Amino acid sequence: MAITTYAAWWFLPFVLPICIYVAWSDLRTMKIPNRAVVTLLAVFVVIGLIAVPLPEYPWRLANGLMVLAIGFVLNMARAFGAGDAKFCAAAAPFVAPEDAMFVLIIFTATLLGTWITHRLAKYSALKRLAPDWKSWTTGQDYPMGFALGGALGIYLLLGATQNNWIPWLAQQQWIQTLFA
Repeated sequence: MAITTYAAWWFLPFVLPICIYVAWSDLRTMKIPNRAVVTLLAVFVVIGLIAVPLPEYPWRLANGLMVLAIGFVLNMARAFGAGDAKFCAAAAPFVAPEDAMFVLIIFTATLLGTWITHRLAKYSALKRLAPDWKSWTTGQDYPMGFALGGALGIYLLLGATQNNWIPWLAQQQWIQTLFA
């Protein structure tokens, strides 16, 4: 992973609560509040000056603008919600550019896991724990903030603990086969 443990630890205490709030809000209302997106971006603007090397800082913000443009196009094509696009754009600066493919893998796994979890809960007695959540009654629509917030949180948690798990992971045969 290209994100440094230093950067991940700086971002994690500020970003993780926002990710949890985004997931909860999207499950409850099928909306990612703009205040959460603005707060996430503000965290990068301020903490990024400490956590990210200064020459890299403006390029990280530019990545966010690029992701916003892509998200805008996907939203116009009705492939992506507007809140999801804005959250992705605000989250993009936190991702080291070299880690983009790794984050997509994390997101794919998180999307699958959260979709299965949501569907199991939706059609089980667990639904009674939060009977007023809009995500239970939206048909095929899915609260993508659940997966997006989870993926960013997992990425930063892995970055913060990478000295502990990367050597172990690199020794696993299936990983060596996957990336050979």
